[in-house]
Amino acid sequence: MATTTVDSQSSLPDTIKLIIAVLLVILSLGGFYYFSESSLLYRVLGLLAVVIAASAIAFTTTRGKNLVAFMGGARMEVRKMVWPTRVETMQTTLIVIVMVALLAVVLLIVDSILGWLVKLFLGTGG
Repeated sequence: MATTTVDSQSSLPDTIKLIIAVLLVILSLGGFYYFSESSLLYRVLGLLAVVIAASAIAFTTTRGKNLVAFMGGARMEVRKMVWPTRVETMQTTLIVIVMVALLAVVLLIVDSILGWLVKLFLGTGG
């Protein structure tokens, strides 16, 4: 497994970039509501464009590069997984449903017995 080493030290330019990205998103949300008389389509497209631009700015930072490397590694690990077949999934689901039903019956029996014992000891019936 290949590991990538990225410097996790955050510098002043990275901090400024992250602040700019956050401010862009906040301002775009404000603009979305400020221009409420405009078409919803244009407001959503503008919001989407600014969020994409802010993400692009954030991904140029050290933390952004770390995140991209992490997502790439996670995707590679997911592709290595052996997923169950449909038949295996259905069988496992059926087993879980049967076990839950059996446990519910056992709990019902235990609850009934305990309730009967409490009534017997308190003399309120039984």
